Amino acid sequence: MRIATWNINSVRLRIGLIERLIDEEKPDIICLQETKAIDDAFPRAAFAAKGFAHLHILGMKSYNGVAIASRVPLHDVGHRDWQGREDCRHVFASLPDETELHCVYVPAGGDVPDPAANPKFAHKLGFLDECAAWWKSRADGKSKILVGDFNVAPLENDVWSHKQMLDIVSHTPIEVEKLTAWQKSHPWVDAVRHFVPPQEKLYSWWSYRAQDWNASDRGRRLDHIWVTPDLTPALKGYRILREARGWDPKPSDHVPVMVDVG
Repeated sequence: MRIATWNINSVRLRIGLIERLIDEEKPDIICLQETKAIDDAFPRAAFAAKGFAHLHILGMKSYNGVAIASRVPLHDVGHRDWQGREDCRHVFASLPDETELHCVYVPAGGDVPDPAANPKFAHKLGFLDECAAWWKSRADGKSKILVGDFNVAPLENDVWSHKQMLDIVSHTPIEVEKLTAWQKSHPWVDAVRHFVPPQEKLYSWWSYRAQDWNASDRGRRLDHIWVTPDLTPALKGYRILREARGWDPKPSDHVPVMVDVG
C-alpha cells in the first residue's frame, strides 16, 4: 500500500496536480492538508473518477481543512478538535486491516518565535503539547500511521541551514523539543528517516518567496509520516516528490511525501 501526504494549499485550485500524482505515482491513499474548501465544495467527482471512492473530509471555507482519499474502504472515521477550536486539523479512519490512519495539520505559528508576543506561536506550542499528551494516553499497542504537515523541521538536516534557522519558526529549539516529545509519547517511528540517515539533507517545502526555489534550495522538511514500531518491518520504501514543486506555475509550496507499507 502506498500512502501519500500533501499540503495541497487548496484542493479545488490544484485538483489537476492531485490527478497527476495519482496517474504517475499510483498511491492507494492520499492524505491532504489545507484543503481550504467546505465539505460540499470538495471535488468528490474528480477523486471518484480516479478510483478514490472512499473519502473522509473535514473542511472549512478558505482556511485549514484535512481529508483522507482512499481506494480501499475506510471505517470508524472521525475527527478531533485541538486547543478548544473547531478548525479542521485532524481526521482519522481505520483501514481494512484495522490499522488506524491519522491526518493532522499542525498550526504554522506565525513569524515571531515568542509565545508572549505572538498568540499564533503560543497556540502552536500548546497544540504540540496537547498532541503529545493525547497520543501518550492512546499507546494501546494498536497499529497506527500518522501523517501530515506538522510545520516543524526537527533535525539539523531537515533545514537548509541549521544555524541560520534556529530563530525561525518551524526549527526553533522549543518547537523541536515539543515535536520530539510528541514523537516519543506513543512512540512513533519517523518512516522517511527510517530510510534516509539524519546526516542527509531532506526537504518537503520551499518558500514562495524564493525567485528560483530550485536553485536556492532553501528547503525545510515540514511534512511527515510516522508509524508505530510494529509497522517498521513493513516499511518498503519512501519518496519525496521534489519535482512536484515545479509541476505548475502556481504549485503548492509543499510536495507529496510517500511511503510504501506492506
